[in-house]
Amino acid sequence: MAHFLWALVGFTALSQIAPTVAAVHLAARAHLARPWIAGAAVFLYGVGLFLGRARARMTDVPRAWWILHVVDEPYFIHWCASLLATALSIVVVIVAPIVDLARGAPMTFPADAVTAAYLVALAVALYGVLYRRRRFLVQRVEIGVADLDEAFDGYRIAHLSDMHIGALTPKRFGLRWTRAANRLDADLAVVTGDMVTSGTAFHEDIAAVVASLRARDGVVVSMGNHDYFGGDGEPLISLLRAAGVRVLRNEGRALERDGKSLWLAAVDDSWTRRNDLDQALRERPDGVPTVLLAHDPEEFRAASKRGVDVVLSGHTHGGQIAVPFFARTWNLSMLSHHHHLGIYRRGKTTLYVHPGLGTTGPPIRIGVPPAVVEITLRRA
Repeated sequence: MAHFLWALVGFTALSQIAPTVAAVHLAARAHLARPWIAGAAVFLYGVGLFLGRARARMTDVPRAWWILHVVDEPYFIHWCASLLATALSIVVVIVAPIVDLARGAPMTFPADAVTAAYLVALAVALYGVLYRRRRFLVQRVEIGVADLDEAFDGYRIAHLSDMHIGALTPKRFGLRWTRAANRLDADLAVVTGDMVTSGTAFHEDIAAVVASLRARDGVVVSMGNHDYFGGDGEPLISLLRAAGVRVLRNEGRALERDGKSLWLAAVDDSWTRRNDLDQALRERPDGVPTVLLAHDPEEFRAASKRGVDVVLSGHTHGGQIAVPFFARTWNLSMLSHHHHLGIYRRGKTTLYVHPGLGTTGPPIRIGVPPAVVEITLRRA
């Protein structure tokens, strides 16, 4: 982890070139005596504060409100803007000489364009950190299930995932999400993992948030990889179970309606190799439609081979950053996941990948709003 952190510091230092150029250029245009001082200040700010912010995200503990809102959030706005500005500046530096040659003008460094790139990136980062990650949607999805009995036609599941409750995503955020889920008056409420950002300091807050969910058939949780970060997960599991939440770990249960059944199962976290799909489905009666909670959508293919009808997952956050209106097609999670957002089908099996509610890494969302999702099962 130490090597990873220092690699991120080096990456952050490289990303400060564009904002440093912008600071020097703006200071020069303002006729300051030593514009390089403004550039140096921006560079030192971007690099100097990174390590503390990164470590705080990896071992999440309560922090004073003024540090969160006066230091942490402004820094993450600058950090995210620096990355976007770097990408834009690379394009500018390549294109500007071509434009100069086409115009017959002497080639010069495009300081104005680099400055504009940083200012545009700063506006986007302000939106993503301060507004978009806080404003969630309520989405509705219908999934057809072969052989679903009439008793379960229209069965509604309030699906929450990847809450990442912690210092930057506090308990009050979570309670807003659960109030919205409760207003759906669903038959079942499920949380598909990553309730934790990291560590164990917020376990009681998480248990209070999840226990505030209400549904006729109760609240069911599957575990995600972050739920084991900084501990073995047992403190959180004990708190949830004490609050009446059913935590399924490689096991299942039958949901009953008018003498008919729907099998609900969940696998444990795959990243820490606690998952056992065969064990989760071992007691499933023959011919009973099955809904599987699996934090990691990579369980989809194995679940399809075993005749699971519906898989509800999370984990990817839809990349957190995506091209607006084209999030399903172009998002950052595409770089590492086959199934990254929304509905996928394989044979009789349907996978739904939740966009998540909280954030991990930088606290930003662009193009992929957080959502409370109502899943409705329909006879197909």
